[in-house]
Amino acid sequence: MKLALQFPNIVYREGPAAVAQVARAAESIGFDQIDLFDHVVMGHPMEGRDTGPYPTEMPILEPLVALGFLAAVTEQIGLGIEVLVLPQRQPALVAKQISTLDTLSAGRIRLGVGVGWQECEYEALGTDFRKRGRMLDEAIPLLRSYWSKKSVDFEGAFFRATRLAMEPKPPRGGGIPIWVGGDSPAALRRAGMLGDGWLAGGAITEEDVAAIATIKRYAEQAGRDPAALGFQAQITPPPDPGDPLGRAFHSSPDRIAEVALAARESGFGWAALNGSFVYIAGEGEAAALSEDLERIHDRIRAEVGHD
Repeated sequence: MKLALQFPNIVYREGPAAVAQVARAAESIGFDQIDLFDHVVMGHPMEGRDTGPYPTEMPILEPLVALGFLAAVTEQIGLGIEVLVLPQRQPALVAKQISTLDTLSAGRIRLGVGVGWQECEYEALGTDFRKRGRMLDEAIPLLRSYWSKKSVDFEGAFFRATRLAMEPKPPRGGGIPIWVGGDSPAALRRAGMLGDGWLAGGAITEEDVAAIATIKRYAEQAGRDPAALGFQAQITPPPDPGDPLGRAFHSSPDRIAEVALAARESGFGWAALNGSFVYIAGEGEAAALSEDLERIHDRIRAEVGHD
């Protein structure tokens, strides 16, 4: 099983050296991937506005810029976004940014994409929240065209390109993997028909297991090989009103390992550990976090092994 670390953005408060320290620690410990979240802005609660799962003041580094920094301070570990809210960004620009990151990181980038949930964020970035699913369906093949074709011609309802070139191309001949996040029926269809993998959110449930089968059926309908798809689960604490931040869960490597094993037995080839929870559960310092990550990583590996 492969293990990803959802990078604890809050570490930036200790300075750039601490961010580099945690990234290097993740690599030396043996994590396969570092993933970053994406939100440009967070809306304050107000009447008529849906509230999400995160506090308004949640610190989130801009992932494309941050990945450039992480690529420079690491050598081999995979680097990804879980997930980029692609419909609120210009796909041609994202194609260029991701291709550049992949080039300068020697082919280490994995792009996770999704539609997001904040209408106010779409408004702030000048895009239409109501059209986000259809925009994402167009953007995914457009990205791949920019990464693979010498001349791009594209005519969609939202995006167009006429005899356009983009260099550099990603160093991997097969392009950059695009994994799809979300658990709506549309997201599952998108993962099966367009994605290279699926990023599940939240605790592992029976619905997640059923979703894997659904995604594979969509892949078969599209003439794609379902066995080639990847599946990543989050190692998330079970809901506990008395411990909403999961401090007790992330202080127990044995419990985390049990969830990782359940993910593997449910059909997930990847598990993602939320580093922010580990940071909060520990001493709240980068040096201590690195030690905690090593202890948790080794316990998980003892349970699920290496891929």
